[in-house]
Amino acid sequence: MSIDEIAENFSYLEDWDDRYRYLIELGRTLEPLDEAAHNDVNKVRGCASQVWLETRAAVDPSGAPVLTFRGDSDAHIVRGLIALILALYSGQTAPRILATDAQDLFKTLGLSAHLTPQRSNGVRAMVERIKADARLAAAQVD
Repeated sequence: MSIDEIAENFSYLEDWDDRYRYLIELGRTLEPLDEAAHNDVNKVRGCASQVWLETRAAVDPSGAPVLTFRGDSDAHIVRGLIALILALYSGQTAPRILATDAQDLFKTLGLSAHLTPQRSNGVRAMVERIKADARLAAAQVD
């Protein structure tokens, strides 16, 4: 599901309980992460829940690195947040990832005001991990 579709669906949900249920449903749509990918290399530091992000990079015809991500968590709402972040970043070029501000999306969806400080820190940690992977991929192409 595209980030635009997710944002549109959010706009129809006025009640925060419904929005949280929707986040949980998004988390259920994540492609399963192989058990072997639940490792220390993929573990995201700074999250209160267990979070793993697997990164794959390829090069598009223009020579720009394109990153795809898969993720998992032991918490249902966090899996939903991962699905949201992956919809925003996965399949994008490294320069686009680095130029995209996830906080703008979270403000637009109203999530910034409704996440606990721990979850907000976890989101920041996930986004920073994705951007670090994008910087690394971009540096390897240069």
